[in-house]
Amino acid sequence: MAIANLLETLQFYKLRKNQLNFEIIGLQSQKQLAVASTADANSLLSHGKAELREQYREMYEESEELQLNYNVYTDIPDFEDAMNMLTARFQDELDNLANWENLLNNQITTKDTEIKEIEAYEESVKKTLGENISEDFNYGGIGG
Repeated sequence: MAIANLLETLQFYKLRKNQLNFEIIGLQSQKQLAVASTADANSLLSHGKAELREQYREMYEESEELQLNYNVYTDIPDFEDAMNMLTARFQDELDNLANWENLLNNQITTKDTEIKEIEAYEESVKKTLGENISEDFNYGGIGG
C-alpha cells in the first residue's frame, strides 16, 4: 500500500510540473508580446522625435528672425516643450509595458521555483520508494 501511495504521489508531482511548464510557456509568449510592444512604442517615439526635429529645423532655416534669436533650432523654446510632451505621451505606455514585463518575469520565476521544489520532493519520494521496494524484497514481501 505504501508503494502505491508513493507512486501516486510521483504521478501528482509529474502532473503539477507539466501544468507549471505549460503555464510558463504561456507567460513566455506574453513576455514576447510585451517585448515586441515595447520595441514598437520606442520606435514610434523615435520616429516622432525625428519628425519634430525635422519640423523645427525647417522652421528655423526658413525664418531669419529665428536664426537671429537662436544659434540652432534646438534652442527654440517650443522645441523642448514639444519633445517633452511627445516623450510624456509615450512614457506612460512604456512604463506600463515595463511593469507588465516585470510581472511576467516574476510569475515565471515563481513557477520555476515551484518546479525546483517539486523536483526535490520527487527525489525524496523516489528514494523512499526505492527503500520500500528494497525492504519488501528483503523482508518477506516479494522474496520471502
